[in-house]
Amino acid sequence: METRRDVFWAIADPTRRAILLLLAARAMTPNALAEEFMTSRQAVSKHIQVLTECELVKHEQKGREIYYHINANKVKDIDKWVAKLKHILETQFSQLDEVLLTLKKQTAM
Repeated sequence: METRRDVFWAIADPTRRAILLLLAARAMTPNALAEEFMTSRQAVSKHIQVLTECELVKHEQKGREIYYHINANKVKDIDKWVAKLKHILETQFSQLDEVLLTLKKQTAM
């Protein structure tokens, strides 16, 4: 399935983040997920559809049931992006620390 939605938009929703956490622990059916949220299967299915379109979730047919599980490779892509952002911010904070230390030394003289 072609990705039609932005991954970060998908994980911005707290219900979808909660679904991902549940699926990280074990594969689940839409009915089992709906029970966790005390909501309708249709509401959960809409969230699952978004997560599937973003390739964060995959499905597997077992008999008459469909089990959804997390796509670890796609989650790794998110982790890589966050790691890059974290590195940039850490570099900026380190540079700021150096500037502040230099200013502190200059005012102490």
